[in-house]
Amino acid sequence: MSKKSAARRAEWSENERDEGEARASATLASTLHRRLEAEIAAGHIAPGSRLDEQEIAERHGVSRTPVREAFRLLAADRLVEIRGRQGAVVRSIGVQTLIEMFQVMGELEGLCARLAARRITPTQCDGLRAIHARLAAASGGSVDVFYDINQEFHEAIYEAACNAFLADETRRLRNRVAAYRRRVTRMPNRIVDTLREHEEVMSAIFAHDAEAAHRAMRAHLTLLGENLLDFIAAFE
Repeated sequence: MSKKSAARRAEWSENERDEGEARASATLASTLHRRLEAEIAAGHIAPGSRLDEQEIAERHGVSRTPVREAFRLLAADRLVEIRGRQGAVVRSIGVQTLIEMFQVMGELEGLCARLAARRITPTQCDGLRAIHARLAAASGGSVDVFYDINQEFHEAIYEAACNAFLADETRRLRNRVAAYRRRVTRMPNRIVDTLREHEEVMSAIFAHDAEAAHRAMRAHLTLLGENLLDFIAAFE
């Protein structure tokens, strides 16, 4: 083998190694992004909290490079802000903006319910009933367990809507307000109201009444009247 061929092969090997390392780093960053997103949505990392780059790297056994990339992905989803020397900070949302986001959330989830009423299968109906039964059984226990099952209920409706783009956009907004939705779940009588409202949503979906399903889901997600006043009081 000539020196030129050997040099070219060495260059190719180096490029392949660099590409392999870049792919591995991107995979780690994507995994970290999903994990941190879940922690923020679950309220384990509170709004306004600083994400410690070194602590996260050590906890997950990775270098800082994929952590920084995960922060950039979270920033693109508007879940965190990158603040120069302060680093990545979980976004806090003002009450007025949050109310507006809940209104949009109601419309998006309402559309999911509308499409689900038109497209849901008998098997998906059974699945939704089963989730609601589990939710009712959990109503007297941990609020966090109730909240997690409640998320399953909404995910089942996203799936029944058969619109992946809509589901992704709805989920993206839901993740941005998740910590605050969990707070709403802790409001007095909210669990009882949630069960009743879910029954109204299911009744419309099972009857294939698209308009009623949209209306019921929108009302379920939108903060109005005394619920809005109670939320503002709890928020402040």
